[in-house]
Amino acid sequence: MALIEQIQKDITSAMKARAEQRLSTLRMVKTALKNRDTLIKQRKDSIEQFTKGGRQEMADKEAAEITLIESYMPKAAGEGEIVAGVKAVIAEMGSPTMKDMGAVMKNAMARFAAGGIRVDGKQVSEIVKRELGGK
Repeated sequence: MALIEQIQKDITSAMKARAEQRLSTLRMVKTALKNRDTLIKQRKDSIEQFTKGGRQEMADKEAAEITLIESYMPKAAGEGEIVAGVKAVIAEMGSPTMKDMGAVMKNAMARFAAGGIRVDGKQVSEIVKRELGGK
């Protein structure tokens, strides 16, 4: 629970500094910690919609929230790390085929979660398809 404790300390600091946007964002992060993987995706979707709608000030606010949220998230894996993790899972499973894609995905996502590594599920899916494509 060290992460929640850190967020609570930062909330207190933001309250004392009267940093309303920071305080609001930290409260939202604390409340939505269980759903933290979707927070950045939601904001990216919002940025896209605000930009299309000509609301750049709202898009900038969402971008600032992404930056703050990411400071509390585990590091994001690069494509090389994802490929290596997927290959390791495939090797552990023997010789899975495309029919086993669901099991490979489940094992790969569990492997990344256990390592505290944040990954984009869509990117992992594409890499799993590519790696299983030749089998």
